[in-house]
Amino acid sequence: MDYETLLTQLTGGVMTVTLNRPDKLNAFSTTMSRELINFFQRVNAMDEVRAIVVTGAGRAFCAGADISGGTSAFRVWNDGSKPEKREASDSITLAIFNCLKPIVAAINGAAVGVGITMCLPMDIRMMSSTARIGFVFNKRGMAMEAGSCWFLPRLVGMQQAQEWVMTAELFGADEALKGGLVRSVHAPEELLPAAQALAAKFAASTSSAVAAAVNRRLMWSMWGAQDPLDLQCVGHLAAGADAQEGIKSFFEKRAPNFPLKPSKDMPPFGPWAQPAGGSR
Repeated sequence: MDYETLLTQLTGGVMTVTLNRPDKLNAFSTTMSRELINFFQRVNAMDEVRAIVVTGAGRAFCAGADISGGTSAFRVWNDGSKPEKREASDSITLAIFNCLKPIVAAINGAAVGVGITMCLPMDIRMMSSTARIGFVFNKRGMAMEAGSCWFLPRLVGMQQAQEWVMTAELFGADEALKGGLVRSVHAPEELLPAAQALAAKFAASTSSAVAAAVNRRLMWSMWGAQDPLDLQCVGHLAAGADAQEGIKSFFEKRAPNFPLKPSKDMPPFGPWAQPAGGSR
């Protein structure tokens, strides 16, 4: 996969994608936004990719939006009074949210503004002991972006979310761990290997890729849903070839060989069947 601002490497079913503008602290540019959206959409059709790790090149994860061009970098307002309509094709949040693969963020350095909010719809966040995080919107006169007002309180609770956003202060790994934002803290040189090792567990061939995709999207989409969609999914998957193979391999005491592929065998209903940008 050839990108200007991203590096990609596939090893053992784990795709590591590295934000690659180290001279700019991996600041989030229009090009990076477009390329990340393209990556997360393309990877849904790549059955050889079973899990994703996202990290940054150099000493930062992502230092926020590249504001060298002024406030136009945020692309939030048109005439200053009317909200600009955001299409699904413009949203890194929806591209990550709609992804069919489990995603691990390896936050190796500074993650500020969109640098941290893009991590919220990822499934696991792991952090370097030297990294710093900041929800600095109030210091920039900006509204919370990238769906963070929806994700952050659900991940850490309203009280913690309010404190981090209202103070707009940078905080370190210990506070992020205590507040429940990250799963674990690692020495800088141990972070990426630890994230890749966890992703490798997600990518194990003993796990059905279709079931993993369904269950990832179910857990995100059922937050606040009015009906338990999983009841439909249980019946559909139970009648499918993966479930039959899972049961057969159990009784035969061997590793399963699941035949279904997320690129073509997802259930015909559910959030993955909606047009991009459909209801969360």
